[in-house]
Amino acid sequence: MGLFGKKKEAPEKTACSCNGNCGTAKAQATEVSANVKVLGSGCAKCNELEKATKEALAELGMDTAVEHVTDFAEIAAYGVMSTPALVVDGKVAVYGKVLKKEEVVELLHKLRG
Repeated sequence: MGLFGKKKEAPEKTACSCNGNCGTAKAQATEVSANVKVLGSGCAKCNELEKATKEALAELGMDTAVEHVTDFAEIAAYGVMSTPALVVDGKVAVYGKVLKKEEVVELLHKLRG
């Protein structure tokens, strides 16, 4: 009787109909994305950091949306008291200064390994 037996695990789903034989599924699995947020009121410096971050992500080929957080309660929840700030994968990477595109690229390489 199989009522309380071990559940059969579902086969791994792929993104295409070839069941992973064409390489598309492998390419999608290796695609690296990050959760990126810019914290700040929306001032010129915050917007400059957001622009540099989007340019850096595009240069790295990362299809990642950049969320701009302007809610001061949410910003304070990250422990940030000086904006603009950049949050990558839930961790504050930098705060209180505007990074150039090259600096953001370097920072993402360092954080993402």
